[in-house]
Amino acid sequence: MRSDEKVAGLDACAVESVHPEKVQLVRDATLPEADLLRASAMFKLLGDPTRSRLLYALLEAGELCVSDLAAATDTQETTVSQALRMLRASGVVAGRREARLVYYRLADAHVRMLLDLTREHIGHGTGPSRAAVGTGS
Repeated sequence: MRSDEKVAGLDACAVESVHPEKVQLVRDATLPEADLLRASAMFKLLGDPTRSRLLYALLEAGELCVSDLAAATDTQETTVSQALRMLRASGVVAGRREARLVYYRLADAHVRMLLDLTREHIGHGTGPSRAAVGTGS
């Protein structure tokens, strides 16, 4: 190989070619930095198995108190409360007080849609395998 030749990685383009119209399309459609940070934070929030388990429980039941969420998900109440605090602060769940109990529900249809789409995506076998994400199943 000559000293002026470059070695391309397996994921690199073999031929340097720029498609300015596609590059501009992407640049025009790219979210502002603040929105990208919010989107990233949302995926990090959903990336925790305990929080995801709680969200799917709320998706199925509609509304549950901390005790019922803990029983339904085999999670300690303190862990449920801590997760709900984070989910509520992020606007993913909302609470309704009734006497001494607070009932939690998904905040809006967008959250329900995101959970439904995720479950559907995984169900079609197009997502990472369980072994690939470290669940050991």
